[in-house]
Amino acid sequence: MMAGKLTAGAGILLVTANVGSLFEDPENLQKTWLREFCQTVQSHRPQFVALHCQEVGGKNYEASMTHVDSFIKELLSSDAMKDFNRVRVYLDKNYTSQEQFTALGCCYFLHESLKNIQQFDFRAKKFRKVVGKEVYSDALSSTATLEKEKFPQDYFPECKWSRKGFIRTRWALADCAFDLLNIHLFHDASNLVAWEKSPSVYSSSRQKALAYTLDRVTDQRYERLPFFIFGDFNFRLDSRQVIERLCAAASMQTVKATDSSEVDKLIFRETDNDHKVVLQLEKKSFNYINQDVFRENNGALLLEFDKELSVFKERLHELDICFPPSYPYSEDSSQGKQYMNTRCPAWCDRILMSASAKDLIGKPENEDKSITYDNIGANVCMGDHKPVYLFFRLTTGPGKPNANKHKCCVVQ
Repeated sequence: MMAGKLTAGAGILLVTANVGSLFEDPENLQKTWLREFCQTVQSHRPQFVALHCQEVGGKNYEASMTHVDSFIKELLSSDAMKDFNRVRVYLDKNYTSQEQFTALGCCYFLHESLKNIQQFDFRAKKFRKVVGKEVYSDALSSTATLEKEKFPQDYFPECKWSRKGFIRTRWALADCAFDLLNIHLFHDASNLVAWEKSPSVYSSSRQKALAYTLDRVTDQRYERLPFFIFGDFNFRLDSRQVIERLCAAASMQTVKATDSSEVDKLIFRETDNDHKVVLQLEKKSFNYINQDVFRENNGALLLEFDKELSVFKERLHELDICFPPSYPYSEDSSQGKQYMNTRCPAWCDRILMSASAKDLIGKPENEDKSITYDNIGANVCMGDHKPVYLFFRLTTGPGKPNANKHKCCVVQ
């Protein structure tokens, strides 16, 4: 049972979920998604839940954005969330404003047993007590309790325009204050371009946008606090290197488009065994002969090719990954474990943190596993992304990062 005391540290559940698929096929996917999410909440019994969503409204948002409100309504009214008596929901749904639209959604749930929590007002530069349930979906850019930015278009010139950006909120819980950032970085537009060099041009674009975000959250405008940054980073395996490993004993055939000299397809065949096709690579196709390699032992053999975070090893930290690549899963509701043959599976969805935030994660006092970094809905279809979550107990007390520092600016 959850208790009001925070002596052992409040239970914190951070979840990131690219939910685009849910609004493309709400009848088949939303109910399953909500059930699995609620089961995760009920099994860990946190006192603070932060759900960061990307692609709110789906890829065809003009047609699918109407499903968002019913999804949020069902989430708020579910049995798992009934004891969370304070809620803040921020939904960037205004797709008519292409200069600002990010399709990000941030949902924060505070359990009734949590007595001492405030949220930061960035305009007034003060913490304020959180009361009631509020949903914001209009004019997020002028909402005082968050910061929202969309990345400059020249960061990702391959697309005419992009929804990628980040939202930042700040919280003070017990005697700790911290930032939570929801982020969506640029995708790989073409498997063929990603294969051309190591690291790929897309990796460089993501690196630039992430560095920009980290510079913003650590600049001098506000007090620097521990931060957790979780979302769809779109981190990919080093395509050139992973293909060389998977196709080490294969020969490569280049197929060019009939109306130009551009490469249209790469076909890797075994040099013997009747020249069986091992991998067929196209702009939006990654058809590999043996998907099991991405699932066996949670894809551990491929983690060495997951290199994009290494650039930030001095600024960002992550717990050990013990779950399979989170993308791209089949959107067929009967194929919960199957990957689509569109992209090389990768750990796109992550929960990262600053060094000071890592210090806030309490260590298990006994053999009970009280820190968990895992995915949700491993055996069922959750859309093309599996949500990823981190559960931990917040370390509290004197001597911890920012202990009691925020209390001087709390406004009741």
